[in-house]
Order: sequence, then structure tokens, then C-alpha cells
Amino acid sequence: MKQFKINRFWLFVIFLPILLFNSSCKKQDAFLNEKPNQALAIISTLSDCQLLLNNENVFNKFSDPMLGELATDDYYVTYSNWQGVSAIEQNSYIWAKQVYPVGADITDWDQPYQGVYYSNVVLDALPNINISPSQQTQYNQIKGAALFYRSIAFYNLVQTFALPYKAATAATDLGIPLRLSSNLNIKSVRATEQQCYNQIIQDLQTAATLLPKTSTVVTQPSLIATNALLARIYLAMGNYSQALYYSNAVLAVNSSLTDYNNPAVYNAFLQVSTEPYFVEDLYHCTLNSYLINEFNTGIVDSTLYSSYDANDLRKSLFFFPIGGQNRFVGSYEFNNFGVYFSGLATDEMYLIRAECYARANNVTAAMADLNSLLVKRYVTGTFVNRTAANADVALNQILIERRKELLYRGLRWTDLRRLNQDPKYAITLTRVLNGTTYTLPPNDPRYALPIPDNEIAIDGLPQNQR
Repeated sequence: MKQFKINRFWLFVIFLPILLFNSSCKKQDAFLNEKPNQALAIISTLSDCQLLLNNENVFNKFSDPMLGELATDDYYVTYSNWQGVSAIEQNSYIWAKQVYPVGADITDWDQPYQGVYYSNVVLDALPNINISPSQQTQYNQIKGAALFYRSIAFYNLVQTFALPYKAATAATDLGIPLRLSSNLNIKSVRATEQQCYNQIIQDLQTAATLLPKTSTVVTQPSLIATNALLARIYLAMGNYSQALYYSNAVLAVNSSLTDYNNPAVYNAFLQVSTEPYFVEDLYHCTLNSYLINEFNTGIVDSTLYSSYDANDLRKSLFFFPIGGQNRFVGSYEFNNFGVYFSGLATDEMYLIRAECYARANNVTAAMADLNSLLVKRYVTGTFVNRTAANADVALNQILIERRKELLYRGLRWTDLRRLNQDPKYAITLTRVLNGTTYTLPPNDPRYALPIPDNEIAIDGLPQNQR
């Protein structure tokens, strides 16, 4: 009987992605509507649940949306290269009102919702699994992991397909469908942004009580990764006291930073390292992949490149010059060239905490965190501690270094969305292609990508205004 159950489970694991793909090819919603809910009849043990959550192709590889990253100001493309990419990439690059070809399947929507579905399968199955007292820790860890995976998917979807969070309007601004069950016959509706953030934070706070402090496998959730994600979320919301609390909780457990002077770092960025992860990597996942901003196509903004000091090792490690143009090679995804790390790491936590300190007028603590990071990025003996006369000067320096440190991680889009709400930091993005100028003003409704047409057709979801 046990063998029969395991065989059925593996059949589910192998066959489910095929069902998902085939249904999407029929222009039907791959993850929110069509398939019968057979998963609960197949998953009957904690081992079954764990095997499902161990699927890195669902939860870690190309798991995070990248359409926002395509629309940022960190890179540009030539007109000929722009002509050579897909219509979705072309339209995202110029902030077109119509982004997708009619009926197109949008991976940036489908992939996160696949992770949501897998998580819900586990969460729905767990209450029906009888466990012994000795299995309680494993049960807790599985439940916490499923909540983490669902939460990070929801958060990334909100950053892509909903407007930036504003406390004053979040109760009415439209978010995304919050799929909280594996029953795909339940109709999808768009929750409000406040409901989305409340659900994400509530689930992560529950996960924090269930997960181990750290994980030996960096692609799996832990308490420290959960706190890091909460710090990222609260920063996006402009809740700096909570972002400070959670970033501090992370750094109290792991404050390690990679010294870029170490020759192993150079080898890692060259893809010849035997170490797959840096010590500062807290949770590892990657962005969806598009051609337009990859090595052979995307060119790093020249002003951004020039902002790195000569002794700043990031200038040589992050970029590779070709014909006077610089291409980005600084991803923390060392196993796949041209694939961009979007996970959680301690360098981001230092920058979050530094920003929160500056906003709280604690200039000394803010600059201490910034200097702790930068001394690991400069040639040994060349770095001079940064100083700031006041909180505004400190914040300006921190935001500049945040952009330079967290390049191509999918964070710039969220930073533009949140910083545009402050006139001091609001900017208009500009592209020029074949003599035509395209612009994206601050707080433009195009900072929310359209909901895929298939979702609108099936469930009648209200579309984002563009």
C-alpha cells in the first residue's frame, strides 16, 4: 500500500505541471480555475508534502516576476536589439499601455500562482494528516514553508500587478486575487491592497513561529528568511519602524557580509566557483528570464556605471565591458549565467536598516551600517568611512548605495514605486528609440502592469488603468 501511495504521488508531481501547461495552451487559466482538485486524494503523508515543497523549479528557479525590472532605468537597449525581442518585452520597455499580445500566457503571473497552488495543496492536506508527537516539528516546518512560499508569491505579484502601496488608499486600491485554497472551482476576485498586505504579513508572522531559525538548504525557508522578507515588505509599505525591527532581527542572527577582496568572489562571478552561494545569501531564488536585459542585449546605464568609485570592487565584478558598453554580470546566481538573483541577503538588510535609521534621525547608526557594508566592497585599505552632517544627507547616500548594491535583483521597480511618493526622490524615466522619446512620470498608473487578458476574460477581473 505504501508503494502505491508513493507512486501515485510521484505521478502527481510529474503530471501536474503538464496539466498546468496544457490548460494554459488552451487559453484557460492554468492555476486559478480549470483543473479538478485531485491533489488532496494523493497527498496523505508529511513526506508527500515535503516532496512537493522541495520542487525548486516551482519555488526558486525563475519564480519571481521580472516585467517590472524590464521597465526600470538601470539599463537600456539599442533600437535594433529592441526590435529583436518579444512584443511583451518591447512593450514593457517603453511602458506601453497595451503590454501583452491578445490571449498571451504571462509567465510573470502564471509562475507565482503555480507556487501559490502548490502551497495551498499542502496547506489543505495538512489538517487531514495524522501525525505522532515526534512528527510535530516536521509538521510545523512544512506548514511554515508553505505559508512562506505563498506569501512571497503574493508579495511579488502585488509589486507587479497592483499600484504602489499607499496607506491612505490601500483599503480601496485593487490588489490581486488571494487564492487561499487549492479548490480551483472557487471564482477569483481581486482583493484590496490592504487585504493583500494583511494576508501576506499575517501568514509570514505565523510562519515565523513554525520555521527553524536557519536552514541548511538556502533554497528553503527559515525564520531568518521570513524576517528578511518582512523587512523588505514593510520597507515597500513605508512602515520604517517595522522594517527596522525585522532587519535588526535578521542581523542579530546573521550579520555576515562577503568580502569582495576574496579571490573566491571573483571566481564566483566568473561562474567558476565551487561554492554555489555567498555567506550573506539568506534565501535563494531567481527572477523570470527575458532576453531584453540579459548580457548580450541590455546595456548598463552609463551614469549608473560612472557612479562607482575606482576602488569600488563592484565596478569590476558587476560589469563586463564590450565595445565601450558595460553589461551586468554581478548576479548572485552563480550556476546559471545571465540568470538574476532575487532572493534575500544580508547586504539588503544592512541597507534597509540603514535607511530606517536615517529616517528616524539616527545618523550615527545609519552611517555605521552603510560603512559596514561598503568596507567589504572596496579594495582593502582604500575605503574611507562615509560621514553625514544630518539625516537627509545620510539618506541620500544610503539610497544611492542601495541602487548600486542591489542591482538587477528585481528591487529597483519597487524602489521607484515607493520613492516616487516623495517629491524629493521622484524621477521621470525616459527612453529614446529610433528618435521617439517615451516617458514614465512619477506615480503614473503604468507602475502597475496589466492583469493578463485571460484572467479578465475568465473571471471578469477589473483591469488596471493604464
